[in-house]
Amino acid sequence: MSILNRRSTLKALVAGILSAKAISVHAAEEGFQALFNGKDLDGWVVPESKDCSFSVENGAIVGRTNGKLKKNEFLCSPKAYGDFVLTAKVKLRNGNSGIQFRSARADDGAVAGPQADVADGYWGLLYEERRRGILERYPKEEAEKLIKKDDWNDFRIEAKGKHVLIFINGTKVIDRKDEAFEAKGIIALQVHVGPEMEVSYKAIEIKETN
Repeated sequence: MSILNRRSTLKALVAGILSAKAISVHAAEEGFQALFNGKDLDGWVVPESKDCSFSVENGAIVGRTNGKLKKNEFLCSPKAYGDFVLTAKVKLRNGNSGIQFRSARADDGAVAGPQADVADGYWGLLYEERRRGILERYPKEEAEKLIKKDDWNDFRIEAKGKHVLIFINGTKVIDRKDEAFEAKGIIALQVHVGPEMEVSYKAIEIKETN
């Protein structure tokens, strides 16, 4: 290995160490815990359907369907959360997805509850899966301006009591108080019925505040 290559390798290693330390400091100072370890799906409930898949690629959870799904499927947290702040990075290739929270999982894998929508034409939408449907939405054209197409977008969901805030790339898109919200429930990542689709999630962290 040449001196130049050795220097490049050393710089990469130092950068990686510093990045890992920064993540560790963030978690320690802010009280956030990783829901995804960046390596595998340990700690998640994986759907059994043969018409969708969740895998880990390049440090991200990738959800895909083959276009034959009979119902929406979900990668679920086994734990239910009450009051919390959730942050995640989301990249949509195509199709329809979303982040479920304060939700309930049925024995057949169906999930019911509120969802921060992830889909072209539906960004900035608060949807209640298998219940009341669309609850509230940010103006469609304004929401589309917030999105980085084919790139990572920052989501932040804050739930406290009956009050929910949702932010996309730093902009508040949902501010709703709703007495019908459950006091606690699981977190879940959705893949949707319809044409073949793909969505990716990474840097999924949560801070419990209750």
